[in-house]
Amino acid sequence: MRFRKVDRRAQEKLASICGADNVLCDPEVLERYSRDESGTFYARFPEAVVKPESVREIQEIISFASEYRIPITPRGAGSGVVGGAVPLRGGVVLALEKMNRVLEIDRRNLCAVVEPGAITNDLCRAVQEEGLFYPGYPMSVETSSVGGNVATNAGGSKVIKYGNTGRHVLGLEAVIPSGGVLFLGGKRRKDSSGYNLLQLLVGSEGTLAVFSKIIVNLIPLPRYTVDLLIPFSTIEGAIGAVPQIVTESKILPCAVEFLDRGSILLGSRYTKTRLDYQEQAEAYLIIQFDGVHRGELEEAYMRAGETCLKKGALEVFVAENPFASEKLWRLRRNYLEAMKMEDPYVVTADVVVPTASIPRMMERIQMLSKKWGVEIFCVAHAGDGNIHAAPLKPHDVTPEEWQKRQGKILHEIAREAIRLGGAPSGEHGIGYVKKQALYRAKRKEIPLMRALKHAFDPAGILNPGKLF
Repeated sequence: MRFRKVDRRAQEKLASICGADNVLCDPEVLERYSRDESGTFYARFPEAVVKPESVREIQEIISFASEYRIPITPRGAGSGVVGGAVPLRGGVVLALEKMNRVLEIDRRNLCAVVEPGAITNDLCRAVQEEGLFYPGYPMSVETSSVGGNVATNAGGSKVIKYGNTGRHVLGLEAVIPSGGVLFLGGKRRKDSSGYNLLQLLVGSEGTLAVFSKIIVNLIPLPRYTVDLLIPFSTIEGAIGAVPQIVTESKILPCAVEFLDRGSILLGSRYTKTRLDYQEQAEAYLIIQFDGVHRGELEEAYMRAGETCLKKGALEVFVAENPFASEKLWRLRRNYLEAMKMEDPYVVTADVVVPTASIPRMMERIQMLSKKWGVEIFCVAHAGDGNIHAAPLKPHDVTPEEWQKRQGKILHEIAREAIRLGGAPSGEHGIGYVKKQALYRAKRKEIPLMRALKHAFDPAGILNPGKLF
């Protein structure tokens, strides 16, 4: 598909819509918006970065782009890892960072209305001050935007109990390529009236519409939370304990996180944090329970600890205070940053398998590590089957050689997940790093997906080159 360049006339038109200060063409600015966390291998320069501040401005920008055939790449915080916000065809990056307000916290209807550029952590803090809790947030809570979370249907550590982002999206205001505005869902929690277009847009990665407002579900803030840190002498013991933890604790844990030895050592160095048994343990679990009754939680974590000890845990540590809990979660949240300190070219393979298949998936990742002669470090949202595998570049391999080899390794990891009844992504999305894996996993559905794309975006201007 042929697109037009952002020439002087187009720049002037965009400036007339949202102001000259919000249309940026400086090369240094364009470089910053040429990539996301997938790294420099996948970077592509836009011709302009435009920062709208209202739904009206988004409408006019998209209407003009459709008429003038300029590609539009929507962008939130740029924290994605699959190239979803990379402007493959140049054109305009529609940066939504100025639309970053929490517009309303509705206590009576237990929901919040936010703009797409709102940082997820800002939303979490705002509702917590009201005694409420947003349960749909991902691990990248401090850096990701709510709009980006919705666009990728992001997950995170608490999916096992609370579900991923899509489960907590009640309503959307979204601009489609014709310039029209859709109002989908609302503050209601039921709707069996025709096709569910709301959930169709969740996870659509900016290919169908641009969000301008999002209504998210809230729940009462859990009164008590407890975190466990459990070192294991083997990876098999840690992974093998997960199904029994979930079934025997009597209370569903809100998080069961797995980290292998390599991930712990890098994370420890990056955060300047040291864990007990760090030299002996091959893997750790971080388990979190929350609830209303302290006694019930104590009973649950005692059961979980006993299960882990039977599976070969070296010890069971209970975080005694918020400082101790934050120490654990800070190490887990900074996993990717720690990897990038070791290997700036690292890309993680986010795959998901049925929970019972995690042990076999871990075995296959270890086999691929030996096959390719590279270290593959893993962390996982073990409670919901979502594994993040990170192949690290050997020191004697050039970046150019590594790009090709890394792509093949990531594809093989995705292929193994698909064979086990899984999918190539559980929460990061497809972008364009994983297009080949999507084709393998959902070959029969792709023609229907293409038809939907054409129905929403016949000119193909929204995030071209992604998914298909």
